[in-house]
Amino acid sequence: MVKLRKAQTNDALDIARVHVKSWKTTYKNIVPEAYLEKMNYDDRKNMWKDIISNQTVFVAEVNGKIVGFANGGEERTGEYSGYQGELYAIYILESFQQRGIGKQLLDLVAAHLSQMNITSMTVSVLEDNISCTFYERLGAWHIDTVEIEIAGKTLNELVYGWKDISQMNL
Repeated sequence: MVKLRKAQTNDALDIARVHVKSWKTTYKNIVPEAYLEKMNYDDRKNMWKDIISNQTVFVAEVNGKIVGFANGGEERTGEYSGYQGELYAIYILESFQQRGIGKQLLDLVAAHLSQMNITSMTVSVLEDNISCTFYERLGAWHIDTVEIEIAGKTLNELVYGWKDISQMNL
């Protein structure tokens, strides 16, 4: 059974583990291997301690072990008129994907945004990430494509949006 809850700062290492492991499985053959190899738990732990201190982060636990997390807040770029919120991150360990955990975490983020009087949301996803179909199935529209660079490699990042998060196909 999945337990969902708000993250605490002492969850930072477990969130870092999910983050690093998810990147290494999700972005293999997309992001340069050297970049993925350099990712480590300690760096991400410190990053997540800071994020948890300043933002609301949700975690999914199975048998007391964090297997996924998500967070969101105000849209950060200011580039997308009509979109006030943003899903910043959502990662689930590969062995726990396809079980509805992503939808549950996304629902928590959407509810959190609604409490902030935010009714719309964007999310940015690497074009070659299979998760693009996850957002499309949930009713997100492709609203932009942005070039980004990771470790010297130029990649396309797709920006999806929901004009009304209460209408997501959760």
